[in-house]
Amino acid sequence: MLEDGGVLPYVYRVTKYDPADRDEHGHYTGAENTVSDHGQVEGAYLQAIEAFAADTGIERLAVREPHLPVPFVNFGLEPPMDGFGLDGVFPTGPDGFHDGAEVSVGTAMDLVRVMLRDGGAWCRLEVEDTFAVHVGWDQYMYIGSSRPCETAVARTRALGLFPERIDASPYDFEAEGEGPQRPADDEFWGQLRWSMAGTNARVLEEQSAYNSGRWHRLTPDNIDTIRAGLAPRARLAASPAG
Repeated sequence: MLEDGGVLPYVYRVTKYDPADRDEHGHYTGAENTVSDHGQVEGAYLQAIEAFAADTGIERLAVREPHLPVPFVNFGLEPPMDGFGLDGVFPTGPDGFHDGAEVSVGTAMDLVRVMLRDGGAWCRLEVEDTFAVHVGWDQYMYIGSSRPCETAVARTRALGLFPERIDASPYDFEAEGEGPQRPADDEFWGQLRWSMAGTNARVLEEQSAYNSGRWHRLTPDNIDTIRAGLAPRARLAASPAG
């Protein structure tokens, strides 16, 4: 399921784990490591994405629901990456990593490499109602498409990976119960400006990715400048200044 509620008709779980090595509950019991080899196998995952994208006929994807690691906390098996793994992926580094950012298939492959190495940024990569790439724990990758991608499935098998048809990605978007939200449109900014009539300053929290936020002290004099400098599609929250 994509964010708008649509379900892609063809979804594949792509892994290095042979289905023959799964028990009756579907748990893998073979000898493959659950971390990336940073080499040939990792490259096969990336080539599989390229093959599915070509079979689907897409050249660009959008970053959705970007996450950055919590500073000084690491639950992965690999060490944290400098710059969250984003240095060199975007010209501006982590600043370019925001919801809605459009990337080429090549850049999407770079982002998947970061996720496979489990020490940096995470996101969904999607084309609305057409294509999706999600990376989960332990080298599980999920590719969804509006087309059956038979050529890509065969290519992925030839690369030594195992594409298995499933109903849906477990990493499909699910709305969080955070209460009512609204777009930061002209009406929002107009109401915010009205609330600051006189000398009532506000504190604006800008969250361009999960676990990454900036705070701005808003006044009637600087509100337009701050609005112009916000990351696209950032989550905003305004509160009275202390």
